[in-house]
Amino acid sequence: MPCSAKRLVVSLTTLCLFAASAANAQDSEIDRAIAKHRMGTLTVHTKPGAEVTVEQLRHEFWFGAAISSGPFGGRANPEVTARYKKVFLENFNAAVTENALKWHAMEQTRGNVDYRVVDAILAWTEQHDIPLRGHNIFWGVTGRVQDWQKQLDDDELREVLKKRATTIGKRYRGRFAEYDLNNEMIHDNYYEKRLGPAITKQMAIWVHEGDPDAILYLNDYDVLTGNQLQKYVAHIETLLEQGVSLGGIGVQGHLHGDSFDAGALKRALDTLARFKLPIRVTEFNFPGQRSQHYRDRRSQLTPEEEEAKAKAIVDYYRICFAHPAVKGILMWGFWEGANWIPVSSLYRRDWTPTPAAHAYRDLVYKTWWTSWKGKADANGQCEVPAFYGTHRVAVGDTEKIVDLKSADGTGSVSF
Repeated sequence: MPCSAKRLVVSLTTLCLFAASAANAQDSEIDRAIAKHRMGTLTVHTKPGAEVTVEQLRHEFWFGAAISSGPFGGRANPEVTARYKKVFLENFNAAVTENALKWHAMEQTRGNVDYRVVDAILAWTEQHDIPLRGHNIFWGVTGRVQDWQKQLDDDELREVLKKRATTIGKRYRGRFAEYDLNNEMIHDNYYEKRLGPAITKQMAIWVHEGDPDAILYLNDYDVLTGNQLQKYVAHIETLLEQGVSLGGIGVQGHLHGDSFDAGALKRALDTLARFKLPIRVTEFNFPGQRSQHYRDRRSQLTPEEEEAKAKAIVDYYRICFAHPAVKGILMWGFWEGANWIPVSSLYRRDWTPTPAAHAYRDLVYKTWWTSWKGKADANGQCEVPAFYGTHRVAVGDTEKIVDLKSADGTGSVSF
């Protein structure tokens, strides 16, 4: 072999080893961040030598999904509805209304407001202690504004906005965990164009007239890719300067393709974290809108693509879970039968799990799940590293339920 060829082989080998080493270092850094930000210490006080079991029941972090209107609107097959609800509860601890709360879905014609689907979703999520995001109170993208609103004069438009905000706030007071106030404002804002830049603050004030404790989020897209990050930052700064009462920052996860830029995702989260507001990844699909599979909704993934999808979802979730500002991720659909990008689903139309479903469940319910057995020390104490959330602690035949909260960092229970 010529000397130059030998040098090339050595060089390529060194490069591969360096890349593998860098990837391992990055994985270790993410694992350390997860342990630091998502775990605390649960101390159990009991008799010396007593056998203790700690089993997690629920995460504090939101691992959620959008809820389709179909199963709650009386139009879906009862068997499908039952399966949809069962699979949701097996996989998710938080939810967001996909379409039910959108104004154009609730009030297609002025004065005829349909609350039935929203009410049904809320009743079900409350029954199962699932926090629900209200998406959305307003959506000012021109094409999403009902024609009947566009025919109003400015004073009439302002009045219907006020009525919408105060009515939603009052009717659902204390029931929605949070709301998206006005969706996708950096891309278009019909209401601001008509009524001026102060209208967003006024919307928030009106909602709070109905529900003083309502938590209001912004929500926009193409931010986690980095493409619209600076525009979003400027938008948030402007609203905060105006005194708009913001409770959090929503960032959609639609606008990648068949892969995502991990560096851009991390930089976007770091940049938004400076506002000291909670961040939710509100609408996550993989593959995303820039994928060929968004353009052709009938396409299917090859086995190799299914494996790549599973790995990408794990990588994406790891980065978000490791970031202290992120408080949850919500998939925009989990079943092929009710997902706007069908191949991004965890479950196929026949409800068989994809490799991504297995990877997701292994991550959330095994890798990031507290399951501990041991004995109390000579002082009758166990210190158990545990993920923040709700746990069942058992000593002998006695059980207690304990919440380990990130705000506290530690928790204790005595037997």
